Amino acid sequence: MKKLKEILSWIVPVIIGLAIALALKQFVFTRVRVDGPSMEPNLNNNEKVFAWKMSKVKHLSVIVFDAHGEDPAAKPNTNYVKRVIGLPGDTVKSKNGYIYVNNKRINQNFISRSEQTSGTGNWTLADLQRQNDWQGGKNGKIATVVPKGKYFVLGDHRSVSNDSRYWGFVDKDKIVGVVKVPFWASNKTKRVNINSLAY
Repeated sequence: MKKLKEILSWIVPVIIGLAIALALKQFVFTRVRVDGPSMEPNLNNNEKVFAWKMSKVKHLSVIVFDAHGEDPAAKPNTNYVKRVIGLPGDTVKSKNGYIYVNNKRINQNFISRSEQTSGTGNWTLADLQRQNDWQGGKNGKIATVVPKGKYFVLGDHRSVSNDSRYWGFVDKDKIVGVVKVPFWASNKTKRVNINSLAY
């Protein structure tokens, strides 16, 4: 009996600890790895970050989402990390390297001027939809605003990013969480550019 109590005295805390860890991962946050260069210079390939599941998605939030079913080329269990540009109901367009949301030019100080212009192009949501035939663009209803329950996302490294310009909007239900870079990682400027720009 004494031996059983002794065994239970260390098994029970382990089980409780595992249960708490699983609950945190399921409902609060999860650790994710950045795959590829699409969020440079602010996030690098293989960088480890946290996705906070209960954070509100805002303009310029960096999010992790399940890309399978959004990007036709994405395999099951593939997560993308991108920056939210358009919220439901927003108009979004690009002109001469500047991004306009609801006809207001957004501040893109989180990337250089050359990164803003290289690979971004001039477009509206309707242009992109027709060109790339996402969401039934050529034959279906053309979106002039970001639809309800959807988000328009771009990578910070525009010239290499595979994002909403090519395959369309991200469904709210596909979002895993909002990315936060831990204080011990990266440098202050990069942390601010990921953690503090959302509005």
